[in-house]
Amino acid sequence: MTDPFTPSPELAAIAKRWLHAYAGRQTEAAANLFSRSAAITYVGSDDGELLTAPDFHKTFVAFCDDQAVLVPENIEVTAYEAGSFGWALSTLTIVAPDADKSVTFRNTFIFALEDAVWRIVHIHNSNPKPNMEAMGYTSRSIEELTASLQSEALELGHTGIASVMFTDIVDSTALAAATGDATWSSIVQTHMAEIGEAITAHGGTLVKSLGDGTLSSFSSASAALNAATRIQQGMQDQAQEPHLRVRIGIHTGDVVERDGDYIGTVVNTAARVAAAAAPEEIRVSDPTRAMVGGNADFAFGDPVSVQLKGLAGEHLIHKLEWRV
Repeated sequence: MTDPFTPSPELAAIAKRWLHAYAGRQTEAAANLFSRSAAITYVGSDDGELLTAPDFHKTFVAFCDDQAVLVPENIEVTAYEAGSFGWALSTLTIVAPDADKSVTFRNTFIFALEDAVWRIVHIHNSNPKPNMEAMGYTSRSIEELTASLQSEALELGHTGIASVMFTDIVDSTALAAATGDATWSSIVQTHMAEIGEAITAHGGTLVKSLGDGTLSSFSSASAALNAATRIQQGMQDQAQEPHLRVRIGIHTGDVVERDGDYIGTVVNTAARVAAAAAPEEIRVSDPTRAMVGGNADFAFGDPVSVQLKGLAGEHLIHKLEWRV
């Protein structure tokens, strides 16, 4: 099947133009970019901010005039078109100078070609908030990773034995709220780079990162344990604040590869082992512990028998003593 959509620098430029006009309260310029179609809609980021026909343009002008003057920064736009239809996705930071506040925004645009001119038919604004703040719950990133690895039905390919490692930042929701979105994003990016270096240094492959968690694979259990130790020792040596803490879980078994991702029981078990670890701990499954045998490079605490969410029976897990 030929993809009907092609990248559209023109629509990306129009989306940026609208964002600057709206933020700068250039009401006429922002309103002129809208379609006259009865299908036009505008979904704002706050409760009640839903504008539709027939009074769309009149309402939008009043709505825009009532806004504070804002400053858009770090605008990134991806746009595509196919015939007389197009869409765009933008991410940006909105700064409110008078209130000395900033917030991350996402916008989607739908365009229609009207009399050889692109017009906006639909805009949807999104102000991302943590699930705990918005809906009263939060999902662990390692669980999100597991779900994402199983969400698509693609052709499977067998890969053989591997040691799978999950890492997860402890208390990430609270830290994100304390530091702010922009600062937290920078902190997580630096953290992910450091995790990736440790994985690569020990011959592993970073399979997936999502939010503040990672999934990686190693051809040997020893390599996975060495990488985990390096990660925790690196976290211990942090000088900056906030001082991040991570939990790590490792499981070894027969993995299945799907389009560069790993899925199946081994991945699920590794995720649950990580979830059972305390902050700053490395926990490994019994099969992983058995793989390294009497290797004098590793010391383990007494094993504990636990139930792992979604997995039947009791599971023996071991604490790797990584501190020197």
